Amino acid sequence: MTSPVSPPDHVAPRAALPAAQYDGSRHAAWLGAAAIITDEVGRVLLVHPTYRKDDSWLLPGGVVERGEHPHVTCRREITEELGLADLPLSAVLAVHSLSPHHPDLQPGTPCPGEVRYVFDGGTLTPDQVEAIRLPREELSEYAFLETRDAVQRLRPVDGQIMLAAYRARLGNTATAHLADGRHILDVPALDRHDVHVRYRPLWDSPLHRSPVPERLPVQQAWAWCFIPDGRVVLVADPGPRGALPMLPGGTVESTDATPEDTLHREAAEEAQLTLADPVRLGWVLDETGEVYGGVGPNARLRLAARVTATGPAAVDPATGHPFARLLATPAQAAALLGWGPPGARQAQLAAETARERWGLPTARPAAIEEIPPEGMRLS
Repeated sequence: MTSPVSPPDHVAPRAALPAAQYDGSRHAAWLGAAAIITDEVGRVLLVHPTYRKDDSWLLPGGVVERGEHPHVTCRREITEELGLADLPLSAVLAVHSLSPHHPDLQPGTPCPGEVRYVFDGGTLTPDQVEAIRLPREELSEYAFLETRDAVQRLRPVDGQIMLAAYRARLGNTATAHLADGRHILDVPALDRHDVHVRYRPLWDSPLHRSPVPERLPVQQAWAWCFIPDGRVVLVADPGPRGALPMLPGGTVESTDATPEDTLHREAAEEAQLTLADPVRLGWVLDETGEVYGGVGPNARLRLAARVTATGPAAVDPATGHPFARLLATPAQAAALLGWGPPGARQAQLAAETARERWGLPTARPAAIEEIPPEGMRLS
């Protein structure tokens, strides 16, 4: 049974157009597909095409052929460009619309505009990286790059697409919808603060669970700081090349009686956190102490602590500006920190400690979000 419709609700049918005229009235654009593929420490894979006059790089991918679906294109291009077959595509990270007269288009390019899908191509194992084979007539080389370096090799709009897609993967947010490199919906926290992942080679070193030897000074104390729902707090220090995420904590000062005192002080200054019951998880050996002026071998302490209060955002006295404060699962935090497999194992240890010591739940995967500027209540 159909519902009655009042006369004003009737819409006059559009006059039928000849097929050719109707076809010409439809919007036309190129269709492309690409993938975010990383190595085990979170560096993004780029390829260097031989045919680009401006020497810019690309994400793996290519042009959707007539009658082809974008995900089929992406798998085909990954096989053709990298020699990797059956690489899973787990999600659509971004959909981007490019205007036909965008300034990043090379002069003389007859582009009607482009819609590009960016898929999640996952993380390659070392064996898969070794198996990469390039078609030399099309691609001269490939590289795994930190995002801050990757954007320098991409055209500006391609860099914006790459960052939005990769951050959607890291932040577990919905598909990013972009137009000319900009979000058309709400801007997620990682994009809003221009957060990047930086690979730290030191964290290939194992986490020692034993007490710190007396001969080793403790130069640093960082902690996995848990709120009651099992997530942890990260701070992101803004800079001219973007913000780099860190665990709360910092350098042990001469005025700190213990590394735990360092943690309490730094967590309050950087993130306005009040902590309770810090527990040592272990330490990482820094063989040179170069970042501390070449002091020689030292220990960098890793702890877990419970957050009992978060205050309003404030200026960090050491830097003169406020840090972004992000909430993430331990696994998400490890990925953002760029610590690779050792960091993932440390995150798991921290989560197990929080569960056993304080009865905190295992954090459910969710979108990374920001602690409000006014702070938040902790139940």
